[in-house]
Amino acid sequence: MEWTGARYADGPTVEVATWIDSPPGRVWELVTDMQLIARISDELQEVQWLDGAHGPSLGARFTGRNRHDALGEWTTTSHVVEFEPQRVFGWAVRDPENPMASWRFALRPVDGGTQLSQWVRMGPAPSGLSLAIERMPEKEQKIVFVRLRDFERGMTANLAGIKELAEAGA
Repeated sequence: MEWTGARYADGPTVEVATWIDSPPGRVWELVTDMQLIARISDELQEVQWLDGAHGPSLGARFTGRNRHDALGEWTTTSHVVEFEPQRVFGWAVRDPENPMASWRFALRPVDGGTQLSQWVRMGPAPSGLSLAIERMPEKEQKIVFVRLRDFERGMTANLAGIKELAEAGA
């Protein structure tokens, strides 16, 4: 990842993508299995669907328990804000109108397989990262850059795990 110089208020984003030799239906099964994503992810440790939901649908909510060596452990509630089967699955962390982060998987059929991307945007609402920025405002751009690089590394690993499972089951 190249230096962006972004500040938190800029709503910085990062996205990773890969081509998977498997049809969108199979890839969709994997990206919407949040228990699987928690097993693949280094940061997301556990997911619990709320309000009787057993999986994603527009408006569904889930809690995510997270762990990061530098940031500690925390739990958030997310809201599914985008849900188009075999196309897009997105969620907003904490408040869907003013999230502390927004996440999305997007799928597109390409060359007999699936182009899969994972995307995240920080903010606009304050997050745990905001506390570090408040303590060290002169380091804001570096703090944001390092966290975006963490996200990129994690998403790259997520997509690699999904690719391996999808292609093994295709």
